[in-house]
Amino acid sequence: MSTWNERRAAFRRLHEAGCFVIPNPWDAGSARILESLGFSALATTSGGAAFSQARPDGGVAADVMLAHIAALTASVELPMNADFEDGYASDAAGVAANVRRCLETGVAGLSIEDATGDPNQPLYTLDTAVDRLRAARHAIDESGTGVLLTGRAECFLVRAAKPLEESLRRLRAYRDAGADVLYAPGVRTRDEIAAVVEAAHPKPVNVLISANTGLSVADLASLGVRRVSLGSALARCAWGGFLRAAREIATRGAFTELDGAEPFPALNGFFAGAPPRG
Repeated sequence: MSTWNERRAAFRRLHEAGCFVIPNPWDAGSARILESLGFSALATTSGGAAFSQARPDGGVAADVMLAHIAALTASVELPMNADFEDGYASDAAGVAANVRRCLETGVAGLSIEDATGDPNQPLYTLDTAVDRLRAARHAIDESGTGVLLTGRAECFLVRAAKPLEESLRRLRAYRDAGADVLYAPGVRTRDEIAAVVEAAHPKPVNVLISANTGLSVADLASLGVRRVSLGSALARCAWGGFLRAAREIATRGAFTELDGAEPFPALNGFFAGAPPRG
C-alpha cells in the first residue's frame, strides 16, 4: 500500500503540468469505484458527506468530518484532497489547529474557504481571510508533510457584488499568502475561467464543474486549468437516481426507474473481489 508521503509527492506532481479531474466520492464505496476507473486523485465533498448524514452542507461538526476524511483516505491508495470548508474555526489560531488535525488523516491536500456562513457578512474581510490562510500555510510547513494548500474565494457562491472582480482580488492575495492552488467555485464562462487563471499565475487553478456547462476537460485544459473537481455533483447524481425511482414507486406504484440501477452482481462482485483496506 502506498504511503502518505508517496501519495503527497504524486499529488504535487499532478499539479506541475497538464489537466486532471479530481472527482469527489462521498463514502468508501464510491471512493473505491472511482479509484477503479483510473482517476489519479480524489477529493472529499463536504456537501456529499453532509447529505449522507441527513445534514445540510456546513452542518457537520469538525470531529465527524475529520473521521470521514480519515475513512476515505484509508479506503483507497490514491492521493486525497480534503474539502476542509472554513477550517472549522473563525480565527487563524483555530484554523491552524484544525489543519494540523486534518494532516493526521493522511490527506495530500486541503482547501480553506473564505466564507463565514453569516448571511449578514458572507465573506471574511480580505485581511482576516489572508491571516487564516497564512495560519494554514504555517501549520502545513511546520509539519513538513508537503500537503498542498488550496485557497478558495467563495464570492460567486455567496453572491457577492461584482463576484469576478472580488474573486480575482482575493485569489491574488491568497497566491501571495502561500496558497499552492487557487480556486473560485462558481466561475462558468470561458472568459471568467481565463481571468482566474491569469490572476493566479504561476499557481495552478482548480475549476469546479457541478453541472453541464458545455465545457469539456480538453476545453478547460486549453484555458490553462490544471485541476477539475466536481464538488457534490456525483453524490447528487446518485441522489437523483434514488429520488426518481422512489418517487415513481410512491406516486405511481411503478418500477420502471429501477431499470437504470447498476446490476447487483456487478457491484457485489466488485466489492467481494476488492482487497480490504483501512
